Amino acid sequence: MPLMRRRLYLMRHAEVSYFSDNGAPVDPHGVPLNDEGIAQARVVAEALREIELDRVITSGLPRTLETAAIVAPRAAAESWPELREIQGGRLSEIPTDALQHEFVHAFRGVIPNETRFLRGESIGELFDRVLPALERLVADDGWHTALAVLHGGVNRAILSHALTDERMFLGHFEQAPACVNVLDLGEEGEWIVRAVNVAPYDLLHLSHRSTTMERYWEEYRLHTDSE
Repeated sequence: MPLMRRRLYLMRHAEVSYFSDNGAPVDPHGVPLNDEGIAQARVVAEALREIELDRVITSGLPRTLETAAIVAPRAAAESWPELREIQGGRLSEIPTDALQHEFVHAFRGVIPNETRFLRGESIGELFDRVLPALERLVADDGWHTALAVLHGGVNRAILSHALTDERMFLGHFEQAPACVNVLDLGEEGEWIVRAVNVAPYDLLHLSHRSTTMERYWEEYRLHTDSE
């Protein structure tokens, strides 16, 4: 009899705008999906339409809750705050000549646990809260297929751990807005990574070749230069 592994669809929230139309920064804890993000989530909803989900997990931040509501409208989404995005520091406290490097290199290479994301939370601190939550999900055998709508940094931590079984952060796992990663879980708790960074609205990633952090840097620079 073939082994029936459990499946986790690990999704990043859809597109948001961290600056308002007038250039003012938006609180990342409360930022909603923008029109592009809503459209992205609707395409993912169609891709997952025939899949029966036993659980839908979010970080509880609005951008994950809104994405989950579009992608899995019939599900009661759970909020797991320990799966919130890695927290950056105050950009105003980072020297101007170092800011670009810290943005565009934030998720490059194998990142040591002591490295701090934009001088805020460290990679090790991210693992400290994400891995126990992942273990709690694995220990609960009451689900067969689950969707987790989370964040780019958190997804990288989960994917890295799934591949290495260590606290090793592989920063080059790009996570496009509303992308879906597919992970299967065996009876012994071992993960199989079947697909990474699948964007149903742009399957071949033709729209651009920039990373998310490179695009965030350009957005930040555009608005700060205009002040």
